[in-house]
Amino acid sequence: MHVFDLDGTLLRGTTASIEIARTNGTLSDLHALEADFAAGALDTKGFAQAIGALWRGLDDATVEAAFCAAPFMSGIERVVADIAARGERSALITMTPTFFADRLSRFGFDHIAGSVFPSLPLVQAPNPDRILVPESKVHITDDLLAHYGFDRSSCMAYGDSLSDMPLFATLTRTVAINASEALCARSSMQYRGNDLWEAYTAARNLTAWPN
Repeated sequence: MHVFDLDGTLLRGTTASIEIARTNGTLSDLHALEADFAAGALDTKGFAQAIGALWRGLDDATVEAAFCAAPFMSGIERVVADIAARGERSALITMTPTFFADRLSRFGFDHIAGSVFPSLPLVQAPNPDRILVPESKVHITDDLLAHYGFDRSSCMAYGDSLSDMPLFATLTRTVAINASEALCARSSMQYRGNDLWEAYTAARNLTAWPN
């Protein structure tokens, strides 16, 4: 099974939140929230609550416009199709709101998990219990592996930042894509570039990974 992160990994140098904020004119407000998050004034769940308030009234058309304009890595659909053709499974696990993350089903992912927000247009704050944290990626991955009868040695993870660290710490096959130094230090392989196919094919050459 192949598990992908979204922000900074499949999205090049940006996040879904930044792209939405850029589209609806709240970018400076978002940067202020991100500064609070970086300073420890907000945790992941608190950040989601603040986003819910900032984006009150956010509609589907705005999110769709942000999605269509977002700078995705090239080759995503090709990678997911190759995984399926080999009889393997693909999953996208991200702390990004589901109203953005679910749109990546267009690329063919078998599973998508994100932070669950209310339906659009956004009129209420999300339930904190349904907001993912970095450790959620480990739990969701383990559930999927158990569902398919795989173990952790049969899983490859792709990520870029500290939010991927818990998952990288549990797996032996990990690919750091345009990643922080800390995550690169915990990864099996590092890739810098804009083509997911290049990263994926290089990762398949890791020892004992089927080709």
